[in-house]
Amino acid sequence: MNQDDADSGLRGLSKEQWRSGVAAWLGWMFDGLDMHLYTLVALPFVAELLRVSTKDPAAGYYGSWIQASFLVGWALGGAFFGRVGDRLGRTRTLMLTILTYAAFTGLSFFAQTWWHLLIFRFLAALGIGGEWAVGASLLSETWPKRLRPWVAAVLQTSGNCGVLLASLAYYAIARMEAPNRAVFLVGILPALIVFWIRRAVPESAHWQAVKQEQQVQPGIADLFRGSIRRTTLLTVSVCATTLTAHWAFLFWYLQHFRGLESLQDWSEPQRNALVSQAMFLVMASAIVGNFVAGFLATRFGFRRVILLLCLAYFGSLMLAYGVPRDHRSLLVYLPLAGLSQGIFALFTMYLPPLFPTLLRTTGAGFCYNIGRVVAAGGTVFFGLFSKVGDHRLAILYAGLLFLPAALVAYFLPDERGPRAQDAGPRV
Repeated sequence: MNQDDADSGLRGLSKEQWRSGVAAWLGWMFDGLDMHLYTLVALPFVAELLRVSTKDPAAGYYGSWIQASFLVGWALGGAFFGRVGDRLGRTRTLMLTILTYAAFTGLSFFAQTWWHLLIFRFLAALGIGGEWAVGASLLSETWPKRLRPWVAAVLQTSGNCGVLLASLAYYAIARMEAPNRAVFLVGILPALIVFWIRRAVPESAHWQAVKQEQQVQPGIADLFRGSIRRTTLLTVSVCATTLTAHWAFLFWYLQHFRGLESLQDWSEPQRNALVSQAMFLVMASAIVGNFVAGFLATRFGFRRVILLLCLAYFGSLMLAYGVPRDHRSLLVYLPLAGLSQGIFALFTMYLPPLFPTLLRTTGAGFCYNIGRVVAAGGTVFFGLFSKVGDHRLAILYAGLLFLPAALVAYFLPDERGPRAQDAGPRV
């Protein structure tokens, strides 16, 4: 287009595009908030529910099962709300997902046993998993194609900001009475933005047009038919391996920090503060990593950079956990892992355009979130390599999965192919 240079920048965006972007960004930010409140308090809160010490292996065992249920719920939510998003529309489904994860995160405050918490986390995860697919599809259909690498970085950064917000919230209440329980009340806040989304954010015009033109609604089975089948299988493989390794790291690195020998003389509030600082460091470096990934994607394409970041994440975990380290050394190496997490920013804009419009949230939600079913089992499986207070090997062995992920990424579709062209605005 001749107007490409004039209209493809931010100044060329309409009010409707800005509102869609802000809605998706806020949804993802609170996604990250509600997602990571549990990882901050997993070991001490589960120990409290079990009425055992944080050093008791049962706390880590049941804590990992609660995390596994969350990841399964995330996957099922992505598939379920993906279908809803393709049938009901992106905006209305976005509101449903936010209300779901806000309500059940808040209800976690009332858990009296470990299985109460497991149920609440599972139900909250349904909304969190659904929001990812719906938000990604909404922006892929409303924002210009050439901005997608930067949209991906900004959108993923919102999730990181949510994690930082969770960390700051916990840090603020760490010295209050029962902070491990009260922190879940912060998760109710996202419900407030639903009122604004309902009033201000329009439905995707691209989705509406295709919905009117196409009488037959494709189903999940269509992901495994024809030329789409190869894309589905490759994408599921990459998502399953990367997310398993990533979530094993995200869950166990904080628990590993708590159990470090160098911290055993510290008070519980001191350890809580350090855990918040470690999470802040990882998330801050991940924000930088999102924009590095976006910049590289504009030069080399999504597929090549996904492969590169698989190798980078692998290398960072080998450096950090290849040998036992104290908390000071880990704080030096953890930002490398954070930078590598830019890979997940690329998935947000790379995956939806690989599928036809009426299969877009279904395909992106299914492929990305089905990886969390595998990741759920991986969190428990790799936890079996842990010793009391030492989860280094769990993280180290999980990191090996980035090698087969890099191999499969080599065969992923080129985002410049014909399927990727059917993706909404191409300004």
